[in-house]
This record gives sequence, C-alpha cells and structure tokens, in this order.
Amino acid sequence: MTPYRSMTTTALVSALLATTLAGCQFGGQEQDTSPIVIAADLELSGAAAGVGKAYRQALELKIQQLNASGALNGRTIELLPKDNRSDASESLRNIADFSNNPQVTAIIMGGCNECAVGAVRTVDEERIPTVALAAAGAVTSPVAERRYMFKLAPNAPDNAAALTVELRRRNIETVGLLRSDDAYGQEGATALDREFAKVGIEVLARASVRGTDTELDRQAATLTAAEPDALVIWTPPEQAMLATSAVKQAGFDGALLLDASAAGDLFLGSAARATERATLVFTQTMVIDDVIATTPAKAARRQWFQDYTARFGGYHGSASFAADAVQLIADAEMRAGGPAGEVDRDALRDVLETSQMDGLSGPIRLTPDNHSGLMPQALTTLVARNGRWRLQS
Repeated sequence: MTPYRSMTTTALVSALLATTLAGCQFGGQEQDTSPIVIAADLELSGAAAGVGKAYRQALELKIQQLNASGALNGRTIELLPKDNRSDASESLRNIADFSNNPQVTAIIMGGCNECAVGAVRTVDEERIPTVALAAAGAVTSPVAERRYMFKLAPNAPDNAAALTVELRRRNIETVGLLRSDDAYGQEGATALDREFAKVGIEVLARASVRGTDTELDRQAATLTAAEPDALVIWTPPEQAMLATSAVKQAGFDGALLLDASAAGDLFLGSAARATERATLVFTQTMVIDDVIATTPAKAARRQWFQDYTARFGGYHGSASFAADAVQLIADAEMRAGGPAGEVDRDALRDVLETSQMDGLSGPIRLTPDNHSGLMPQALTTLVARNGRWRLQS
C-alpha cells in the first residue's frame, strides 16, 4: 500500500468514526437537531390587530429566550406566522395551509373566538395539535369532538364568579351589562346570570357591541338610563375603553367592572380618566411589578414582565398567554420524543393533554377531560389608578 493510499484510508476511517460518535447519544440514538416549527394564526390586521400584535411580540420574545436557553437539547423553535385579518374564513384557510405543511409541529391561534371555534373541525380532522388564545368555552368543549384543540385564556364561569364576589363585597345589588355580540359574550351573560341568581344581583339593562363598533353612545344611553349601581363590561379591550368613556360622558358615576377579555395595555393612555378606579378581573402577571417575588414562579413572571416591557416599551395583558402556549408546545415536544427529524403530532397531542406547569399566566393544568388549562386561581382583582392597572390593595 502506498503512503498516500494509507493516509487516505486512515483519514476516512477517522472521519467515519467521528461522525458516528457525534451522531449518537446513549442507546445509539441520533441526536435530534431538527427545528420545532410552530405556526401562528394571528389577528395582525383588522378589528383585533392590537391584541394580535401583542401576541406576535410575545411569541417572538419567548421563542428567542427558549432558543438561547439551551433547554431544547440542541433544537430550536421556528415561528411561522400568518395574518387572519380578524376574519374567521381567512383563519380557516391558514389552518388548512398549516395542517398540510409536514414540517409544522403545532399551531397557536390568536384571540379571535369565531376563528378558533370555526377551526375545531379542521384541527381534529387533520390531527394537528392547536393551542388557542381565545376565551370561548366552545373552543375546547365538548372535548370528545375537540381532541386536538386546547386553549389558554380565562374562562367565562371563572370570570363571572370573580366579578360576582367583587360586586357582593361592595354590596352592589343592581347592574347594567355590556357584552360582546358573539359566542363569548353570550357565554358571559349566561355565566353572570347564573352567579347573580345565587346572591340576588339584578341586571337592570343589557346592551351588546360588535368588535368593529367605534361609537357606543347608544349602548351607553341604554345602560345609564336604567340607573344601576354598577356596570359590567364584557368586551374586547378596544370596545371596553370606548365603553368606559361613553358611559362617563353619559353621566354615569357608579362602579365599573371589567371582564378579563377587556384586558389590554398596562398603561391606559387616553382612557385613563374614564377608567380611574375601574376594576378588572385578570391574572397577576399584568401587575407583577406590584407583587413581591416570593416563589420561583412569581420571579419568572416578574422577569417576563420586565423583559417584555424593556423590549416593547409597555406591557399587554394577554402577552403571557402566548408565551405559555409556546412553552407548553416546546415542553410537550421534548417529552414526546420520537425518531429524529420526524414530526409526530399524535404523540405531541397525547403529552399536551396531561401537561401541567406554573406558567407566566398562572397555574395551568390540562387533562383528558379538560382542554382549557388556565386555573381559576390565576385570576385576581386589579384596579385602574393614575393611568395604569394596579393590584387591588
């Protein structure tokens, strides 16, 4: 054998050995360095663009943090976002496209209730794990018909119970109700009626608002004319801020209480005067800078709040739900395992269904019988004070 051939053979053997060692872990399995592709169907334009923008910012920040943490064992998360234009039909087209992409591991949907409810059949037929940030109960119930659909958002019965406790604490006996003109708004009205009946609170007037409404003078006149002790506002953030201004201009000086779906920016801006002393039922993360970080979970929430605020100049209440959705999917993917480089959506779904964590939003528990993970204990009472939301003292 010539020296040249001998050296070449040795080099080839060495290269092959190095490749084999590098590609194997304990048990002889190849290390999986394939990306975890998470698709996102978001309201980046249209009536709900404000919330959609906050979701996208939160997704990008959380993914950047996870990719830099080293916690994914050499893997990284890639985000594949699409704008649904706040339209359920466009959203369904996005879901179909994501489902047909074999690289997509899971989908995160935004806060559009009609979009999420409209997608449940496709999600189950295509067997693609999906975490929605919408609040409507019909997103995940009945579970038997929504095996691949999960959600992270405050639930209407929990919100209604918390609002009722606050009303009774103030000895309020009569209310007016402004709700969104959609499935979640109707769900909220039903939940509130059930809770109010237990304690004798009477609803004197009711009105509804569409997500595209920008003038609420008519609804404000209807509600204030009944002269209730308090007004309950159960609408998305944009309409909630319009409503507080409209009822104040109509002369209402009673208590204002807002459902969790009304949570928007931490700082109230032009709505500060109208919302002063208003009450909001929401998660503690919205005001975590008012909370002493006595546990690792609270410390993590405070750090998230600081990171988001430093990056984007403010905080949006719903940002933590998007971040928790990414964490749930990433954790489930790492636990699901499977052959390197392959997407196993069924295995991921099975793991998601039993996931538990102390999330940035609060305690999250998913079970085969309950695909809506945010626990009631995550909710607390906030108050608008000096142009921003604060923890109620």
